[in-house]
Amino acid sequence: MRLYGCHNTRSLRAAWALEEAGAPYEYAFVNLFKGEGRRPEFLALNPGGKLPVLVDEGFALTESGAIVAYVADRFPASGLLPADARRRAECLRWMFFAIGELEQPLWTIAKHRFALPAERRVPAIEPTAAWEFGVAAGLVADALGARAFLVGDAFTAADILVAHCLSWGASLKLPLAPALESYRVAQLARPAARRAVEREKAAAEAAKRMEAGS
Repeated sequence: MRLYGCHNTRSLRAAWALEEAGAPYEYAFVNLFKGEGRRPEFLALNPGGKLPVLVDEGFALTESGAIVAYVADRFPASGLLPADARRRAECLRWMFFAIGELEQPLWTIAKHRFALPAERRVPAIEPTAAWEFGVAAGLVADALGARAFLVGDAFTAADILVAHCLSWGASLKLPLAPALESYRVAQLARPAARRAVEREKAAAEAAKRMEAGS
């Protein structure tokens, strides 16, 4: 398996899932900040020019949520997707919620701060997006209650996506309820999450050294 990724992007979700699954994989660094996502060889993998992309025996998959779900299916012993049908459905529900509700206002903020061309940005939209994120985060807090995980009493793929979104929100300086902050910190402290962060950091540093030496 080869994961194409870059630090400070959604590729951390995919790397985290692979680490949780104990999957052997190669991390291929793509420096989006220097336009490498627009190179023809990368666009052949993902015409959208975005990360992450997972390639497994010639099968190329885009979209972080789909990649996390694929890894979970590929390595069922990881428990990232529960075997029980109802628990599995609950996990998928929170995964879809993370992508469709929790992440959407965060991406809106990011786009209008720096990602869109300057003439397309509308700074006035940010308070509304921040409010939307707060509403979605409140639903997560209500569902969690005093539990450690979103689905039953075990860590699942849903926790990867939701915790990553909460961390994204924290990086944008959006307030989190104390319980959500504790949940976020606990998930990111998992050994697999730490390994994923270090993997991305090491890949970026190796690319920087290679560039400096060329």
